[in-house]
Amino acid sequence: MRFIDPRIDFAFKKIFGSEEGKDILISFLENLLGLEGERRIKDLVILDPFLAPRIKELKSSILDVRCTDQREISYIVEMQVEKVDGFLKRIQYNSAKTYTLQIQRGEHYPKLNQVIAITIADFIMFPEFDHCVSCHESRETITGQSFLRDILHYFVELPKFTKDMESCETLLDKWIYFIRYAEMFEQIPQPLDLPPLRHAFERAMLANMSREEWDLYDKAGIAIADARGRLKLAHEEGWMDGMKKGLQEGLQEGIQQGIQQGIEQGIEQGIEQGFIKGRMEGEEAGLRKGTANLLLRQLQRRFTAVPERVSAKIAAAPLPVLERWSDQLLEGGALEDLFAD
Repeated sequence: MRFIDPRIDFAFKKIFGSEEGKDILISFLENLLGLEGERRIKDLVILDPFLAPRIKELKSSILDVRCTDQREISYIVEMQVEKVDGFLKRIQYNSAKTYTLQIQRGEHYPKLNQVIAITIADFIMFPEFDHCVSCHESRETITGQSFLRDILHYFVELPKFTKDMESCETLLDKWIYFIRYAEMFEQIPQPLDLPPLRHAFERAMLANMSREEWDLYDKAGIAIADARGRLKLAHEEGWMDGMKKGLQEGLQEGIQQGIQQGIEQGIEQGIEQGFIKGRMEGEEAGLRKGTANLLLRQLQRRFTAVPERVSAKIAAAPLPVLERWSDQLLEGGALEDLFAD
Protein backbone atom coordinates (compact mmCIF):
# COMPACT_ATOMS: atom_id res chain seq x y z
CA MET A 1 0.00 0.00 0.00
CA ARG A 2 1.51 3.33 -1.08
CA PHE A 3 0.23 6.90 -0.80
CA ILE A 4 0.62 10.03 -2.92
CA ASP A 5 2.38 13.11 -1.58
CA PRO A 6 -0.22 15.69 -0.39
CA ARG A 7 2.35 18.46 -0.87
CA ILE A 8 2.09 18.11 -4.65
CA ASP A 9 -0.65 20.48 -5.77
CA PHE A 10 -2.53 17.86 -7.81
CA ALA A 11 -2.55 15.39 -4.89
CA PHE A 12 -3.62 18.08 -2.41
CA LYS A 13 -6.56 18.98 -4.63
CA LYS A 14 -7.57 15.32 -4.98
CA ILE A 15 -7.51 14.70 -1.21
CA PHE A 16 -8.94 17.97 0.15
CA GLY A 17 -10.88 19.40 -2.80
CA SER A 18 -13.33 16.69 -3.85
CA GLU A 19 -17.04 16.39 -3.15
CA GLU A 20 -16.44 12.86 -1.86
CA GLY A 21 -13.93 14.13 0.69
CA LYS A 22 -15.71 17.13 2.19
CA ASP A 23 -15.43 15.58 5.65
CA ILE A 24 -11.63 15.69 5.23
CA LEU A 25 -11.60 19.41 4.44
CA ILE A 26 -14.12 20.21 7.18
CA SER A 27 -12.04 18.41 9.82
CA PHE A 28 -8.85 20.17 8.72
CA LEU A 29 -10.49 23.63 8.70
CA GLU A 30 -12.22 23.19 12.05
CA ASN A 31 -9.02 22.09 13.78
CA LEU A 32 -6.86 24.76 12.13
CA LEU A 33 -9.28 27.61 12.87
CA GLY A 34 -10.43 26.31 16.28
CA LEU A 35 -14.10 26.19 15.28
CA GLU A 36 -16.29 24.86 18.09
CA GLY A 37 -19.97 24.84 19.04
CA GLU A 38 -22.16 26.89 16.73
CA ARG A 39 -19.11 27.94 14.72
CA ARG A 40 -18.44 24.37 13.55
CA ILE A 41 -18.91 23.78 9.85
CA LYS A 42 -22.14 21.92 9.14
CA ASP A 43 -21.61 21.73 5.39
CA LEU A 44 -19.34 23.04 2.66
CA VAL A 45 -19.97 23.96 -0.94
CA ILE A 46 -16.76 23.34 -2.89
CA LEU A 47 -16.75 25.95 -5.64
CA ASP A 48 -14.24 24.21 -7.93
CA PRO A 49 -14.33 20.47 -7.11
CA PHE A 50 -11.53 18.13 -8.16
CA LEU A 51 -12.05 16.83 -11.70
CA ALA A 52 -9.05 15.20 -13.37
CA PRO A 53 -10.08 16.03 -16.99
CA ARG A 54 -10.52 19.71 -16.15
CA ILE A 55 -7.28 19.95 -14.18
CA LYS A 56 -5.42 18.39 -17.13
CA GLU A 57 -6.34 21.42 -19.23
CA LEU A 58 -5.09 24.03 -16.74
CA LYS A 59 -2.00 26.00 -17.74
CA SER A 60 -1.20 27.03 -14.16
CA SER A 61 -0.07 24.76 -11.35
CA ILE A 62 -1.97 26.81 -8.74
CA LEU A 63 -4.82 24.51 -7.69
CA ASP A 64 -6.64 26.26 -4.86
CA VAL A 65 -9.46 24.64 -2.95
CA ARG A 66 -12.26 27.22 -2.70
CA CYS A 67 -15.40 26.68 -0.64
CA THR A 68 -18.08 28.34 1.48
CA ASP A 69 -19.82 27.12 4.64
CA GLN A 70 -23.36 27.50 5.96
CA ARG A 71 -22.50 30.98 7.33
CA GLU A 72 -21.39 32.08 3.82
CA ILE A 73 -17.76 32.36 4.97
CA SER A 74 -15.39 31.81 2.04
CA TYR A 75 -12.25 29.69 2.42
CA ILE A 76 -9.27 29.61 0.06
CA VAL A 77 -6.88 26.74 0.80
CA GLU A 78 -3.63 26.50 -1.15
CA MET A 79 -0.62 24.17 -1.06
CA GLN A 80 2.61 25.85 -2.22
CA VAL A 81 5.88 23.93 -2.57
CA GLU A 82 8.17 26.65 -3.95
CA LYS A 83 8.68 30.24 -2.83
CA VAL A 84 8.21 32.52 -5.83
CA ASP A 85 8.60 36.23 -6.38
CA GLY A 86 5.60 38.24 -5.15
CA PHE A 87 3.99 35.22 -3.44
CA LEU A 88 2.68 37.12 -0.40
CA LYS A 89 1.23 39.83 -2.62
CA ARG A 90 -0.50 37.20 -4.74
CA ILE A 91 -2.11 35.65 -1.65
CA GLN A 92 -3.44 39.03 -0.53
CA TYR A 93 -4.66 39.82 -4.03
CA ASN A 94 -6.58 36.53 -4.28
CA SER A 95 -8.26 37.00 -0.90
CA ALA A 96 -9.18 40.62 -1.67
CA LYS A 97 -10.57 39.59 -5.07
CA THR A 98 -12.65 36.83 -3.47
CA TYR A 99 -13.99 39.37 -0.98
CA THR A 100 -14.99 42.00 -3.55
CA LEU A 101 -16.52 39.54 -6.02
CA GLN A 102 -19.18 38.54 -3.47
CA ILE A 103 -21.37 41.46 -4.59
CA GLN A 104 -22.14 43.11 -7.90
CA ARG A 105 -22.01 46.84 -8.58
CA GLY A 106 -24.86 48.58 -6.80
CA GLU A 107 -25.39 45.85 -4.19
CA HIS A 108 -25.18 46.67 -0.50
CA TYR A 109 -21.88 46.21 1.36
CA PRO A 110 -23.47 44.34 4.30
CA LYS A 111 -23.79 41.37 1.95
CA LEU A 112 -20.00 40.96 2.10
CA ASN A 113 -18.93 37.99 4.24
CA GLN A 114 -15.64 36.97 5.79
CA VAL A 115 -12.86 35.47 3.65
CA ILE A 116 -10.23 33.21 5.23
CA ALA A 117 -7.15 32.41 3.15
CA ILE A 118 -5.13 29.37 4.27
CA THR A 119 -1.68 28.74 2.81
CA ILE A 120 0.29 25.56 3.49
CA ALA A 121 3.91 26.21 2.52
CA ASP A 122 6.65 23.62 2.08
CA PHE A 123 9.23 26.32 2.86
CA ILE A 124 9.80 28.94 5.56
CA MET A 125 7.92 32.15 4.86
CA PHE A 126 8.49 34.01 8.13
CA PRO A 127 11.98 33.42 9.57
CA GLU A 128 11.21 36.01 12.25
CA PHE A 129 9.41 33.41 14.42
CA ASP A 130 9.57 29.65 15.01
CA HIS A 131 5.94 28.53 15.38
CA CYS A 132 4.47 26.50 12.56
CA VAL A 133 0.90 27.90 12.41
CA SER A 134 0.30 31.65 12.32
CA CYS A 135 -2.73 33.91 11.86
CA HIS A 136 -2.42 37.39 10.35
CA GLU A 137 -5.09 40.06 10.76
CA SER A 138 -5.44 43.86 10.88
CA ARG A 139 -5.09 45.44 14.32
CA GLU A 140 -5.44 48.97 15.67
CA THR A 141 -1.90 50.10 16.52
CA ILE A 142 -2.50 51.61 19.99
CA THR A 143 -5.06 49.29 21.59
CA GLY A 144 -3.91 46.18 19.73
CA GLN A 145 -7.55 45.25 19.16
CA SER A 146 -8.84 43.80 15.92
CA PHE A 147 -11.80 45.58 14.35
CA LEU A 148 -11.25 44.67 10.68
CA ARG A 149 -11.59 40.89 10.54
CA ASP A 150 -13.31 40.34 7.21
CA ILE A 151 -10.09 39.04 5.60
CA LEU A 152 -7.85 36.70 7.61
CA HIS A 153 -4.72 34.85 6.52
CA TYR A 154 -3.55 31.60 8.09
CA PHE A 155 -0.18 30.04 7.27
CA VAL A 156 1.15 26.55 7.96
CA GLU A 157 4.94 26.39 7.41
CA LEU A 158 5.73 22.68 7.13
CA PRO A 159 9.53 22.91 7.71
CA LYS A 160 8.82 24.41 11.15
CA PHE A 161 6.79 21.34 12.16
CA THR A 162 9.34 19.15 13.95
CA LYS A 163 7.15 16.82 16.03
CA ASP A 164 7.42 13.06 15.59
CA MET A 165 4.23 11.02 15.27
CA GLU A 166 4.14 10.05 18.97
CA SER A 167 4.32 13.73 19.96
CA CYS A 168 1.27 14.70 17.87
CA GLU A 169 -1.35 15.29 20.56
CA THR A 170 -3.99 17.36 18.77
CA LEU A 171 -5.87 16.49 15.61
CA LEU A 172 -4.32 19.57 13.98
CA ASP A 173 -0.85 18.16 14.71
CA LYS A 174 -1.88 14.92 13.04
CA TRP A 175 -3.26 16.71 9.98
CA ILE A 176 0.01 18.61 9.53
CA TYR A 177 1.96 15.39 10.05
CA PHE A 178 -0.20 13.70 7.40
CA ILE A 179 0.40 16.46 4.86
CA ARG A 180 4.15 16.42 5.40
CA TYR A 181 4.84 12.69 5.68
CA ALA A 182 1.93 10.67 4.16
CA GLU A 183 3.92 9.49 1.12
CA MET A 184 6.47 7.79 3.40
CA PHE A 185 4.02 5.23 4.81
CA GLU A 186 3.14 1.82 3.39
CA GLN A 187 0.09 1.47 5.61
CA ILE A 188 -2.02 3.75 7.81
CA PRO A 189 -0.11 4.20 11.11
CA GLN A 190 -2.12 3.45 14.24
CA PRO A 191 -1.84 6.97 15.79
CA LEU A 192 -3.33 8.42 12.58
CA ASP A 193 -6.03 5.79 12.13
CA LEU A 194 -8.90 8.15 12.98
CA PRO A 195 -12.10 8.61 10.90
CA PRO A 196 -11.24 11.84 8.99
CA LEU A 197 -7.56 10.95 8.60
CA ARG A 198 -8.40 7.39 7.56
CA HIS A 199 -10.56 8.78 4.76
CA ALA A 200 -7.70 11.09 3.72
CA PHE A 201 -5.33 8.11 3.52
CA GLU A 202 -7.91 6.25 1.42
CA ARG A 203 -8.13 9.21 -0.97
CA ALA A 204 -4.32 9.25 -1.12
CA MET A 205 -3.88 5.56 -1.94
CA LEU A 206 -2.07 4.99 -5.23
CA ALA A 207 -4.20 1.91 -5.81
CA ASN A 208 -7.35 4.07 -5.86
CA MET A 209 -6.08 6.34 -8.64
CA SER A 210 -7.10 6.02 -12.26
CA ARG A 211 -4.46 5.85 -14.99
CA GLU A 212 -5.27 9.43 -15.96
CA GLU A 213 -4.89 10.64 -12.37
CA TRP A 214 -1.58 8.78 -12.00
CA ASP A 215 -0.21 10.40 -15.18
CA LEU A 216 -1.21 13.88 -13.97
CA TYR A 217 0.27 13.24 -10.51
CA ASP A 218 3.51 11.93 -12.02
CA LYS A 219 3.87 14.92 -14.33
CA ALA A 220 3.17 17.32 -11.46
CA GLY A 221 5.89 15.65 -9.39
CA ILE A 222 8.38 15.79 -12.26
CA ALA A 223 7.58 19.47 -12.82
CA ILE A 224 8.34 20.22 -9.16
CA ALA A 225 11.59 18.24 -9.30
CA ASP A 226 12.61 20.07 -12.49
CA ALA A 227 11.84 23.45 -10.94
CA ARG A 228 13.87 22.66 -7.82
CA GLY A 229 16.72 21.33 -9.95
CA ARG A 230 16.80 24.49 -12.05
CA LEU A 231 16.72 26.63 -8.92
CA LYS A 232 19.56 24.69 -7.30
CA LEU A 233 21.64 24.84 -10.47
CA ALA A 234 21.01 28.58 -10.81
CA HIS A 235 22.12 29.13 -7.20
CA GLU A 236 25.26 27.06 -7.74
CA GLU A 237 26.12 28.84 -10.96
CA GLY A 238 25.40 32.24 -9.39
CA TRP A 239 27.68 31.42 -6.45
CA MET A 240 30.44 30.24 -8.77
CA ASP A 241 30.08 33.29 -10.98
CA GLY A 242 30.36 35.54 -7.95
CA MET A 243 33.46 33.71 -6.71
CA LYS A 244 35.07 33.84 -10.12
CA LYS A 245 34.28 37.49 -10.58
CA GLY A 246 35.72 38.32 -7.18
CA LEU A 247 38.83 36.25 -7.89
CA GLN A 248 39.32 37.87 -11.25
CA GLU A 249 38.92 41.36 -9.83
CA GLY A 250 41.33 40.52 -7.02
CA LEU A 251 43.89 39.10 -9.43
CA GLN A 252 43.62 42.10 -11.69
CA GLU A 253 44.09 44.47 -8.77
CA GLY A 254 47.08 42.49 -7.49
CA ILE A 255 48.61 42.31 -10.93
CA GLN A 256 48.23 46.06 -11.36
CA GLN A 257 50.08 46.59 -8.12
CA GLY A 258 52.71 44.08 -9.20
CA ILE A 259 53.22 45.85 -12.48
CA GLN A 260 53.79 49.06 -10.61
CA GLN A 261 56.46 47.26 -8.59
CA GLY A 262 58.21 46.00 -11.68
CA ILE A 263 56.57 42.60 -12.32
CA GLU A 264 56.69 41.65 -15.95
CA GLN A 265 53.60 42.23 -18.07
CA GLY A 266 53.55 38.62 -19.22
CA ILE A 267 52.37 37.44 -15.77
CA GLU A 268 49.05 39.21 -16.30
CA GLN A 269 48.41 37.45 -19.59
CA GLY A 270 49.32 34.02 -18.21
CA ILE A 271 47.07 34.34 -15.16
CA GLU A 272 44.14 35.61 -17.20
CA GLN A 273 44.40 32.77 -19.72
CA GLY A 274 44.65 30.19 -16.95
CA PHE A 275 41.64 31.68 -15.16
CA ILE A 276 39.47 31.61 -18.31
CA LYS A 277 40.34 27.98 -18.93
CA GLY A 278 39.60 27.05 -15.32
CA ARG A 279 36.28 28.90 -15.40
CA MET A 280 35.12 27.07 -18.52
CA GLU A 281 36.05 23.68 -17.05
CA GLY A 282 34.39 24.53 -13.74
CA GLU A 283 31.15 25.66 -15.41
CA GLU A 284 30.95 22.45 -17.43
CA ALA A 285 31.57 20.33 -14.33
CA GLY A 286 28.91 22.22 -12.37
CA LEU A 287 26.33 21.81 -15.13
CA ARG A 288 27.08 18.08 -15.41
CA LYS A 289 26.68 17.61 -11.66
CA GLY A 290 23.40 19.54 -11.57
CA THR A 291 22.00 17.52 -14.49
CA ALA A 292 23.03 14.22 -12.86
CA ASN A 293 21.38 15.15 -9.54
CA LEU A 294 18.15 16.17 -11.29
CA LEU A 295 18.08 12.90 -13.28
CA LEU A 296 18.49 10.86 -10.09
CA ARG A 297 15.57 12.72 -8.42
CA GLN A 298 13.36 12.10 -11.45
CA LEU A 299 14.25 8.38 -11.44
CA GLN A 300 13.55 8.07 -7.71
CA ARG A 301 10.14 9.71 -8.14
CA ARG A 302 9.26 7.53 -11.15
CA PHE A 303 10.68 4.14 -10.06
CA THR A 304 11.08 4.63 -6.25
CA ALA A 305 14.32 2.59 -5.98
CA VAL A 306 17.33 3.27 -8.23
CA PRO A 307 19.85 0.38 -8.56
CA GLU A 308 23.45 1.10 -7.60
CA ARG A 309 24.67 0.26 -11.08
CA VAL A 310 22.39 2.97 -12.51
CA SER A 311 23.58 5.52 -9.95
CA ALA A 312 27.19 4.64 -10.83
CA LYS A 313 26.49 5.08 -14.55
CA ILE A 314 24.92 8.48 -13.94
CA ALA A 315 27.86 9.57 -11.77
CA ALA A 316 30.34 8.70 -14.53
CA ALA A 317 28.35 9.79 -17.60
CA PRO A 318 29.30 12.91 -19.60
CA LEU A 319 26.84 15.79 -19.97
CA PRO A 320 25.48 14.87 -23.46
CA VAL A 321 24.63 11.33 -22.27
CA LEU A 322 22.88 12.68 -19.15
CA GLU A 323 20.80 15.04 -21.29
CA ARG A 324 19.85 12.16 -23.63
CA TRP A 325 18.76 9.97 -20.68
CA SER A 326 16.69 12.85 -19.23
CA ASP A 327 14.87 13.32 -22.56
CA GLN A 328 14.18 9.58 -22.86
CA LEU A 329 12.85 9.47 -19.30
CA LEU A 330 10.36 12.29 -19.99
CA GLU A 331 9.23 10.36 -23.09
CA GLY A 332 8.27 7.43 -20.84
CA GLY A 333 11.28 5.17 -21.22
CA ALA A 334 11.59 2.10 -19.01
CA LEU A 335 14.44 1.89 -16.52
CA GLU A 336 15.96 -1.26 -18.06
CA ASP A 337 15.85 0.27 -21.56
CA LEU A 338 17.45 3.52 -20.48
CA PHE A 339 20.40 1.92 -18.75
CA ALA A 340 20.82 -1.38 -20.57
CA ASP A 341 24.39 -2.70 -20.44
